[in-house]
Formats: sequence, C-alpha cells, structure tokens
Amino acid sequence: ARQQLPSACGNCHAELTKSFHDSFHGKATGVGHQSAAVCSDCHTPHHNLPATDPRSSIHPDNLAATCGSSSCHAGEINASFLSFDPHSDPMDKERNPWVHYIYLSMTLLLLGVFGFFGIHALLWLQRTIVGRLRGEFKTGHGGAGQYVRRFTTTQMWLHVAIVLSFLLLSVTGLPLKFSSAAWAPGVMRALGGPEIAGLLHRFAAIVTFGYFAVHLGMLFRDTVLRKERGYFWGWRSMTPQPRDIADLWANLKYFLYLGPRPVFDRWTYWEKFDYLAVFWGVAMIGISGLMLWYPNVFTSFLPGWTLNAAYIIHSDDALLATGFIFLFHFFHTHLRPESFPLDPVIFTGRMPLERFRDERPLEYQRMVDTGTLEKHLVGAPSQAQLRVAYVCGFSALAAGVWLAVLSFRALLGGAMHFF
Repeated sequence: ARQQLPSACGNCHAELTKSFHDSFHGKATGVGHQSAAVCSDCHTPHHNLPATDPRSSIHPDNLAATCGSSSCHAGEINASFLSFDPHSDPMDKERNPWVHYIYLSMTLLLLGVFGFFGIHALLWLQRTIVGRLRGEFKTGHGGAGQYVRRFTTTQMWLHVAIVLSFLLLSVTGLPLKFSSAAWAPGVMRALGGPEIAGLLHRFAAIVTFGYFAVHLGMLFRDTVLRKERGYFWGWRSMTPQPRDIADLWANLKYFLYLGPRPVFDRWTYWEKFDYLAVFWGVAMIGISGLMLWYPNVFTSFLPGWTLNAAYIIHSDDALLATGFIFLFHFFHTHLRPESFPLDPVIFTGRMPLERFRDERPLEYQRMVDTGTLEKHLVGAPSQAQLRVAYVCGFSALAAGVWLAVLSFRALLGGAMHFF
C-alpha cells in the first residue's frame, strides 16, 4: 500500500510526483525499500495542510520532528539538513542555481565523454579489423618464449580489489539509478532486497576507499620516502602531457588511413584517461556518497542544498564510471581486435616480449639502451595462471557487459517515454 501512494497522489500532483520519483526516496521506494519515505510520511494523512499552516507536518517549525521520526534520520537533525529540497528539480534554475549548474555540468560531461570515446572506439575498431586482416599486429597472449614483467604482484591484487568492488558497487547501485526499469526490482530481490543491497554497496565503498588509500600510500612511499622521480612528469607518469595530444592526433590520422600507426611509450593517452577516470571517480563518487551516507554530519557545516548536489554527482558520476569501464575500458583493454577476446596481462603481470616490442616500442628501446631489459624478462605464465586469468577476466567481462546492456535498456526506455 505504501508503494502505491506516490502513484495515487500523482493523479493530482503530477509535478511533485515526478520530482519524488527522481529523488532517492522515490527510487528506493521503486525497488521495494520498505522504510523509504513516501508521501504520507511527510504529508501526514490527517494533517495534510499547507506548509504555511503551523499545524502542518511540513511547517518549518515541525520539520525536525517529521524528518526525525523516520528510522533513517532518527536523532539530532540540524537546521541546515532541514533546508534539503526533497522535491528538487535540477532543470529549474530559479529553484536553486547551484544545483542547476551542477546538473548541467554533469550532463555535459556525460555527453562529452561518451560522444568522444564512442567515435574514437568505432574508428579504432574498423581500423584494427583491417590491420588484423593485413597481419599488422602481434597478437596472442599465451605460449612459450620470453615475457616482460608489466605489473607487480601488489598492483595485480589492487586491480583484483578494484574489479570486485566496482562490480559490487555497480550491481547494487544501478538498480537504484534505474529504479523504474522492469529489471531493477528483480535484481534487488536477487541481492536479498534493497536493505541488504545497501549494506553490500557500503561494504564495497569501504573496499574502494581502502585500495585508494593503499595507492596513495604507495605514491607517498615512492615519491617522498624513496625520492623516486618521474611519477608526476615524464615517460613513467600517468599525468597527461603534450606528447599525449600528439599521440591522439596521430592515432586519429591512423584510424582514418592518413598516417602511419603511432609508436607509444609505457602509458598511452587512453590508459592515462582510464587511470584518471578511476582517480576522479573514487574521489567524486566517494565524497558525494559519504555526504549521502552521513547527511547530518556534512550539513553541520554545509548548506542543505549540497545534499541535492551530492545526489546528482553521485548518480551521474556513477553512470559515467560504469558506462566508461564497461564500454570503453573493456574495449581499450580486451575487446579491440589486437587483444580480443581478453588480455590477461593484469592477472598474470606479464606480456609476450614480441608483443611488448610491437605495442610499446619506445619503452622497449629505452630498456635496450639503458641495459635494463634483462631484469624485466620473466618466463611464460603457467597454464594454471592463464586458466585463473581467463576465468576471472571473462567473468568480470560478462558481468560488466550484462550490466551495460541493462543500463542501455533503461536509458532507451526512459528516452522513449520522454518523447
């Protein structure tokens, strides 16, 4: 009966019902969260009065008692928290210009990233199919021979933590993002219900903060304690540099058959973008998620509208992260014809020397010139290591592609409903 209330009230209050369904309360209700606030929790049935009436449950003098009566917000509620807008409309600039412009910025970011990398991936796909038919690439990931160590054991385990936590965040978060999709309630039930999914989501968030802290600690150790150079600029750095712009331009010309295939160093421009996307995503999604997790804490020193902004950032940046990883990162790493169907290097830490020389000629030549190639040479991964790599890799790929398909179905359904 509670879950039917928004639809019943919507017969007369269409605009407010739409903003409710777009809010966290509405989405949580849509996937079956029993304690999520609905219309009757704020606009009590027996005192359904205008906010200007002192007897109303939503009168400014009564809001603390109304919001504090729920299990989610029990305890002390500050005045700033009460200025949160439960019916926020980010398209309405007059309602809150800050929320409006943050929404526009996130929308433009989504369209820009997906548009650019979508075109980039299609151009790359057609060019490498032609290149593979011509025999231009050194493909293959197994077999005997010499291999080059690409990643340390610590880096490999960090990547495993990233994969597992990211998939758990995605499978517990996307049904809430697309709560109106037909598949969303079913996924939530399969996870044990929205309450259990919420706990799993927070657990995965803690793991995410953990590997982020380990990564920052490793950077601090290498740059401050060991005083190693090159992490913030140079060939070993993940910082975008002028050469990356030149490489991008050369690669686009190559895609269009207007120039030769460019030569790359240790990190390519798309790998740097992949890395910075995760770095940015953990920071932005993490901070906004903490704000939604502990609203009373953050509104003790921030205005209430920042919760509305945090909701937009968390939701849209999560969509950006999942879409980018499941589409473009998967393509860059595994699904492009050079490495199809899977590149196991992150799970084995090594790649064939011949392929390394073909794909990273500048790094290979530097190792030869400095006499450091030998210390990076290792044996081929065992069959057991490759089996583990392929089982883990294909499982993650299948889960990611499945979630991407569900997301596109929801987006397409929402677009059709809009038009």
